[in-house]
Amino acid sequence: MEQIQIIDSKKHVGETVKIGAWVANKRSSGKIAFLQLRDGTAYFQGVVVKSEVPEEVFQLAKSLNQETAVLITGEIREDSRSKFGYEVGISGIEVVGESTDYPITPKEHGTDFLMDHRHLWLRSSRQHAVMQIRNEIIRATYQFFNDNGYVKIDPPILTGSAPEGTTELFHTNYFDQEAYLSQSGQLYMEAAAMAFGKVFSFGPTFRAEKSKTRRHLIEFWMIEPEMAFMHQEESLEVQEQYVAFLVQSVLDNCDYALDVLERDKELLKKYTTLPFPRISYDDAVELLKKNGFEDIEWGDDFGSPHETFIANSFEQPVFILNYPKAIKPFYMKPHPTREDVVICADMIAPEGYGEIIGGSERATDFEYLLEEIRNCGLDEEEYSWYLDLRRYGSVPHAGFGLGLERTVTWLAGIEHVRESIPFPRLLNRIYP
Repeated sequence: MEQIQIIDSKKHVGETVKIGAWVANKRSSGKIAFLQLRDGTAYFQGVVVKSEVPEEVFQLAKSLNQETAVLITGEIREDSRSKFGYEVGISGIEVVGESTDYPITPKEHGTDFLMDHRHLWLRSSRQHAVMQIRNEIIRATYQFFNDNGYVKIDPPILTGSAPEGTTELFHTNYFDQEAYLSQSGQLYMEAAAMAFGKVFSFGPTFRAEKSKTRRHLIEFWMIEPEMAFMHQEESLEVQEQYVAFLVQSVLDNCDYALDVLERDKELLKKYTTLPFPRISYDDAVELLKKNGFEDIEWGDDFGSPHETFIANSFEQPVFILNYPKAIKPFYMKPHPTREDVVICADMIAPEGYGEIIGGSERATDFEYLLEEIRNCGLDEEEYSWYLDLRRYGSVPHAGFGLGLERTVTWLAGIEHVRESIPFPRLLNRIYP
């Protein structure tokens, strides 16, 4: 008798199989017991009919506690009433691991309680669906960049300098010198692009930003491509193609998860239409001013309400182009005709999910970059290797960073970024 996973039920209709699973929930009438089963791949129903099994099997089914681990035997059959489409008629049950007084019951629980039990909350159908969407975005990311000729390069997590030039860094001692947890791999990816042409990284980044908003995490994952011999407009095309590919991949491969989350699939389909709209920072400020945002002034960075309004004006992901130089990092290429802005863009997701991509064309002139490093009060010696990239065969190049968790939050249609990562690190949370 073959042991299968729930997700493969459609391949075994009419067959008697074994399945290792956990009891997520149960209910029973006098003659039938219904077990909601999960095995990590999917959820479906097991049915135990009293008249069709030995008495001890039926009584065992009725007595099983939530999250008891079982090995069940039964026949797979179609079930048109369920979203999953299949169920198992159970003929035998073996208890593998007991569960008593499981803390997360089907009743409502507060957020803090659920976060304290995150190691168990991950078992719920909603969290399972979110993690499946996260997994698909990761899978599709590798496919997109591999299919388009990019080489994956892994930048260091421990660094001696701050790519963004901020103080929001986690400091640590690196034997007899200072070091920081990486807030971006971008500078290293620029070096890699000069060696391999088109590269991308995919790894954890850390921001010691004391923010409690629904969009912020302390530890999160970034996808950071960098492309040699590429200008900003070409980079924007890569960005929109990549995001549209992610959306389509989730639609194609996460149908059941989207149903569990009650995500509007027709709305997601609109986000695959290219090109995405573009608006300059200048015009975005004017748009806001004309629509009641009297607090915004040219030179200000946009907050959540501003980004939400701009994105909702287009009902698609939108690029905001060429921000003021004063609020952007030192490495961005200056505008050819203006001294007050740089060649950059943020992609803002619709529905109030905010910035998911930040990118720019990079400065290529050695003297300009050296001056900017000095103006930012950064240590020239720490950046000497970065300046070497402008000494030895400097070329036009551009890149961007996409935040995985914000993208998961958006495509899953969930409220808070803390649900988009298995074990979130928040301002006041490092447990579990």
